[in-house]
Amino acid sequence: MTRTLSPRDLRAAWAANREIALIDLRPEGPYADGHPLFALSVPVSELEVTLPRLVPRLSTPVVVYDAGEGYAAAALPRLAALGYTDVAVLDGGLAGYAAEGEIYIDVNVPSKAFGELVESIRHTPSLPAAEVKRLLDSEDDLVVLDARRYEEFSTMSIPRGQSVPGGELVYRIAEIAPSPETLVIVNCAGRTRSIIGTQSLINAGIPNRVVALRNGTIGWTLAGLSVETAARARGADPSEDARARARQRAHDWTAHVGVPVIDAATLTDWAAEGDRTLYLLDVRTPAEHALSHPPGFVSAPGGQLVQATDEWLGTRGARVVLYDDDGTRARMAASWLVQMGWDAAVIDDPRGFVPPAPAPGWAPEVDTVPHAPEGATIADLARHAEHARGHVPGAHWVSGPDLARDLAALPGEGPIVLTSPDGRVAAANLVQARGATPRPVHVLAGGTAGWHGPLETGSRAVSVPNDAYKRPYEGTDNAAEKMQAYIDWELGLVAQLANDGVSRFRVIRAAPQASDG
Repeated sequence: MTRTLSPRDLRAAWAANREIALIDLRPEGPYADGHPLFALSVPVSELEVTLPRLVPRLSTPVVVYDAGEGYAAAALPRLAALGYTDVAVLDGGLAGYAAEGEIYIDVNVPSKAFGELVESIRHTPSLPAAEVKRLLDSEDDLVVLDARRYEEFSTMSIPRGQSVPGGELVYRIAEIAPSPETLVIVNCAGRTRSIIGTQSLINAGIPNRVVALRNGTIGWTLAGLSVETAARARGADPSEDARARARQRAHDWTAHVGVPVIDAATLTDWAAEGDRTLYLLDVRTPAEHALSHPPGFVSAPGGQLVQATDEWLGTRGARVVLYDDDGTRARMAASWLVQMGWDAAVIDDPRGFVPPAPAPGWAPEVDTVPHAPEGATIADLARHAEHARGHVPGAHWVSGPDLARDLAALPGEGPIVLTSPDGRVAAANLVQARGATPRPVHVLAGGTAGWHGPLETGSRAVSVPNDAYKRPYEGTDNAAEKMQAYIDWELGLVAQLANDGVSRFRVIRAAPQASDG
């Protein structure tokens, strides 16, 4: 008999900070149309590939839901095969939850809502686009720091911008703006990363005036101003003196917040506890992580971690330990996670840490074919946008969550060959496909990446492409009404949080007098 959990009991677990993971099994499009605050977007067809990273402890209480499509029932045997032992279905699904708590649109909502709360409580200073444009045209002694990922910055940016992802701001600012007279302007695409970035510098006690570009590049564009494309400027690496200043500022602020700093022996003990989830995150840049990192730590650049906690931390109530090699970046990121209700700590010296043996994880064990047999039809389970950018010639796009239903729409009567970008999602759905059609079904070895020959572009879809939410803050082709609606939505998040009452967010108000080292 299927076990269920009521929305009220789910919310009680959040309020009490008990470990629990809530999984929305729908495609990302419907998820972005409405979901509970701490729901993770993991489409049912991607459970095997995605969930073990987000919810690594197999005894974690896991709750799944849909909106009546039947995804929850389909997920239960898959979760059992993965080894999860405490799984329940949310009673009443999305509609049942809506009778108890707030429903939020968009993605990465906990981080965005928290950013709005920070601005409301701390009165984070910002300037409208027209005023920033006037300053750019008339003032030399200012810097524009783009707090997004470098890839986003290079796609579009405002004049004089340089890429300094949010987790790097305090670490690099003394090198970028050594004079206390230099005005510092922080921007992102919308609001969250500019608010958090600006407030990070203020929290750290730098002597400069710091302001956010209000509403980011969306506000800039809505004001009729032009963005630049293909910008390449990056914030300078800090000198030893700049690193020392950043380290002291971060120590002062996080001591005020109450961020724990642990040693390797404590971390080893925590890792051995079987009843708590532990995330180990390296908040330095991905390039630094790739060069070297402590065993067991995965890359989670600090700015993106705060901006999108649900892309790394799937179990609400879990422990999180952050690492850097400079004494600044992990502390600043942890200071935000603590305020977001996470049990977060920092480790300065992980030498001597003995991580437990990694769990075996999911490994596909399916027979594959090196190419499509004669008369076969190829079904591509990539996300639709990736399919359109390049797919095996002749492949049809099929929605992974709706694979069992939509296989019947594929043309032909011969074998079906499943593919996906690296073949893993295809392999994960072989059993479901074979149960849904009398046609022979195979998996393409290596997926689309293993295809020998040119790829075809464009879309040949047999399913409704609802697997991606079009973010109005990415790219340069967004409609003005969509961008304005996004800003209006963000501005209403504080009220939604207040009405919901389960976030456990607490913004630290008072900043100490920071030492300059």
